[in-house]
Amino acid sequence: MEIYLNVVEWGPGIYGAESACRYYDKTSARNIGRQQAAQLAAILPAPLKRRPERMNNYSARILERMCQMGW
Repeated sequence: MEIYLNVVEWGPGIYGAESACRYYDKTSARNIGRQQAAQLAAILPAPLKRRPERMNNYSARILERMCQMGW
């Protein structure tokens, strides 16, 4: 999973989780919260079509599932 997250394209010319966090949230991956993580997870199936700011409903479902799993 770590390898995938660090090589996948998160948007146009954005590769890796750290770069995605810096681009979308202006912070390091170490400093993102649950909401930001859920928004990033929401764009992964189609990062060139999905933008975090448009994924609020999907990221809310991700957050709900994270809570159910004890995260």
